[in-house]
Amino acid sequence: MIEAALSLCVARFMPAATGVRGAAKLSGGASQETWRFDILGPGGDVGAILRRAPKGYGAAPGRAAGLANEAALMQLAYEAGVPSPRVLHVLTPEDDLGTGFIMLRVEGETIARRILRDAEFAAVRPRLARQLGGIAAGIHGIPRDKLPSLREMTSTRELAELRREYQSFGWPRPVFELALRWLADHDPGPPDEVTLVHGDFRHGNLIIGPGGVRAVLDWELAHLGDPMEDLGWICVNSWRFGEIDKPVGGFGSREDLFAGYEAAGRKVDPARVMFWEVMGTLRWGVMCCGMMQRFREAPDYSMERAMIGRRASETEIDLLRLIAPRGA
Repeated sequence: MIEAALSLCVARFMPAATGVRGAAKLSGGASQETWRFDILGPGGDVGAILRRAPKGYGAAPGRAAGLANEAALMQLAYEAGVPSPRVLHVLTPEDDLGTGFIMLRVEGETIARRILRDAEFAAVRPRLARQLGGIAAGIHGIPRDKLPSLREMTSTRELAELRREYQSFGWPRPVFELALRWLADHDPGPPDEVTLVHGDFRHGNLIIGPGGVRAVLDWELAHLGDPMEDLGWICVNSWRFGEIDKPVGGFGSREDLFAGYEAAGRKVDPARVMFWEVMGTLRWGVMCCGMMQRFREAPDYSMERAMIGRRASETEIDLLRLIAPRGA
């Protein structure tokens, strides 16, 4: 059924297309879906991806940028030379497919354990941290006057929201209390420059091939804020997948990440990056607790939620490694 709707939709923005085939759902959540399919035409098949919220679903969650904004940001990134899929079409009511967009498909790997261990990526792994520094600089350099309307986040506001969420669980965790105090004591305040922030710049949202990063995905948490947030988030230990001595995604050093960022003409503030690494570690820990809370309360118990929820204890170890030597 979805192939018929996709065929009609594609014909509106690609008149030479003769149809679609191979539509397959890749992932699904409470409100969004991702579909892979091929667009058929006289010049050969074109690989495409549909990202959508089906008909009947409400507005995006409060932290989400919204699918229309995601599409706009991905196209801006593509035009700025940031590795990003090219957006082909933003869905309209006439398409009868819900809310979302269609983009060109980018082939490559997103699974961290393969990127970190398979021989196919051995040659590129030492170069990825520097490459990602340059990509982050490209994201942060997109002019604000070109951006769609986005929420603005500050370190102080983020900390207050994390504190409220943590306290709502009624589940005291002394290490989280320590981290909240450390963050309050080290809050750097507003940055010198507010930029576009990807918001989830890490494994799983990067398509990587043997030659390097091919695309940055999932812009749903994009916002305006401190550009150092993206650099801190990708250094969170949870995204190293066991390679704890390689802070950037389990494949590189902070020094290489920073060098790539500064080679692209932007300035790194290591102290702010460290603040955001601690914030990101706590954020992930609170998210894990939220998963466990939902597991305990839900009538249909999800083993995945329980497995993620238990990882809160890992973030406690990570937080102690980050802040204890600094006299928190």
